[in-house]
Amino acid sequence: MATILNITMSLDGFVAGQNQTLEEPLGEHGEDLHQWIIGLESWREQHGREGGERNADGELVSAMRDRTGAFVMGRRMFSGGEGSWEDDPNANSWWGDDPPFEGPVFVVTHHEREQLVRGTTTYTFVDGVEEAVRQAREVAGDKDVQVSGGANVAQQALDAGLLDELHIHVAPVLLGSGVRLFDRPKLRTIELVRSVESPQVTHLVYQVGG
Repeated sequence: MATILNITMSLDGFVAGQNQTLEEPLGEHGEDLHQWIIGLESWREQHGREGGERNADGELVSAMRDRTGAFVMGRRMFSGGEGSWEDDPNANSWWGDDPPFEGPVFVVTHHEREQLVRGTTTYTFVDGVEEAVRQAREVAGDKDVQVSGGANVAQQALDAGLLDELHIHVAPVLLGSGVRLFDRPKLRTIELVRSVESPQVTHLVYQVGG
C-alpha cells in the first residue's frame, strides 16, 4: 500500500489557471490541462458516459483506479467553496449523485459536518491532511491511498512526509500563471522510476525520499 499524489500539471508547473471561480473551478484555461483524459473510454466509463478512446493513457488510468482503496481531496476539489457549508452552493459536492470515486473519500476542511453518501461514494470530512491520510490508510486495506488535489492539499501532504509516490501527468500546455503545484516545498529527494509518453500527455512517476 502506498500514498500517492495523482495530479495533472501544465508544462510550466500549474495545476489550475488564474481567477478560479465557481463557474470556472480550474481557472482560466485550466480545463485545457485535462483534455488528455476526458476523451478516454476508461475515464468516460467512470463518469457514466459512453464511447471514448482506448490507448495506453486509458490503461494507466484504469490501473490507477483499480489499485486505489481511498481518496483524499481538499474542500475546493469537493465543492469549489470555502467557509461555512450554509454559504456553499455546492455543499453536497459538484460531483453529482453518482460520483466516479465509488469508495471512501476524505475531504480536508476546517468546517465540520456529518458523513455524506452519494451513490457508492462516502465523503468523510476531516480537519487536517495528516488525519485525513491516516483515516484513508485505515480503510484502504492493502490498496493505495490517492491524494487527488488540489495544490494546497498536495503541498501539505508532501511537506508532512505523507507521500510515497508522485504521479504527475504533464500536459503539453503553458498556462503562464495560476496555481502552482510546487510552491516553496520543503527540500525532499525524489527519484524518477517510470515515464510513459503519448502525444497528449507525459506520465511521470517519482518515489519520494526523505
